Amino acid sequence: MQKGKFAFIFIVICFLTLLMSQAALGQSAKQRQLEQRREALKKEMQQLQRLRETNKKKEVSILTQVEDLDTKIRLRSDLIKVTNSQANLLTREINENLEKMENLRKELAILKEDYSDMIRKSYKSKSGQSKIMFLLSSESFKQAYKRTQYMKQYANYRKKQGLQIKERTTLIQETNKKLVKQKDDKEALIAENRIARRELDKEKERQDELVKEIRKKSSSYIAQIKTKQQEADRIDRQIDKLIADAIAASNKKAGKSASSKTFAMTPAEVALAKEFSGNKGRLIWPVVRGRVTRRFGKSAHPTLPGITLTNSGVDIETDPDAAVRAVFAGEVTQIQDMQGGTITVFIRHGDYLTVYTNLKSIKVKQGDKISFKQEIGQVTRNAFSGKSILKFSVRKNTSKLNPADWVLNM
Repeated sequence: MQKGKFAFIFIVICFLTLLMSQAALGQSAKQRQLEQRREALKKEMQQLQRLRETNKKKEVSILTQVEDLDTKIRLRSDLIKVTNSQANLLTREINENLEKMENLRKELAILKEDYSDMIRKSYKSKSGQSKIMFLLSSESFKQAYKRTQYMKQYANYRKKQGLQIKERTTLIQETNKKLVKQKDDKEALIAENRIARRELDKEKERQDELVKEIRKKSSSYIAQIKTKQQEADRIDRQIDKLIADAIAASNKKAGKSASSKTFAMTPAEVALAKEFSGNKGRLIWPVVRGRVTRRFGKSAHPTLPGITLTNSGVDIETDPDAAVRAVFAGEVTQIQDMQGGTITVFIRHGDYLTVYTNLKSIKVKQGDKISFKQEIGQVTRNAFSGKSILKFSVRKNTSKLNPADWVLNM
């Protein structure tokens, strides 16, 4: 009867422990994901601050200030959300561990009570003579053997119960340590969020002030934005023409129609294009350190309603004079001086191209075979904003592709 009771308790304990362990594993994985996201956001904010310190300019335009504040507010808001999620998950884990502690204490109480009953009964019949008499009173050798086995099983059962009590006591101690740490972690996250919210409120107040100032002279700022967009569009058209000319030249060299919209390729170039395509989503960044300030495609202006911005690549802010490197092996097909004193380098990878704009101090020349990570030049500083921004584009023949689909973690 007693053995059956212990078996039932053991099964219940195992089942509850399994359920709690599975839940804990799932939540631990989620907590790790949130922590990784939180660290990534903090790193991006630190990078933004570092770039502001290195890309200094005495007179920073109000539009640039608003763009920077918009980025800061977005990053800090995301950080607060992630930190809140971590704190909420910790609350669930704390509640589950409290429940686990309560269950373990109940199980320990039952085990101790059962063990005490067994010790009392064992004490009443503890004498060696009682054991000998128990064996000698056997009616046959077979019964004596069975009684010997029973005595061994009983001794093992006592030992097993003692170990179970020790195990549950250790589990309670470990769970209690976890609870203390989880409560400390939660308090640290809450304190971090309080500071972040205060900073967010200040940034929003400053943003509101700047937005009011912009709206007083909205027509002037809209004109500035449109001028910048027209300049970007003009450069895009120039790049489009250079690519079209390169395609026509490749077809003419291969004895094909010059009106073709795709590159004529040798077997080696076909293999290179296949290799480039196979690395989609895994290409390196064209600079060692940087952050995307404007993404591919169309986007609404953060401050002025009705203004749509278009980007044929991505704008990456980086350190002053940062080295620009080839994201993949290929051949330099064009090096073009652009209006404004910057240089654009075109690297061909079969029928794919990577285009690097806003460069200076070029380290390569047209026709060079370029290796992976090879330095091709340096980023030039924008005289208007004071920022060092690389414009990076990916094309397949004449088609514009989103670089974020090709570069790892962009």
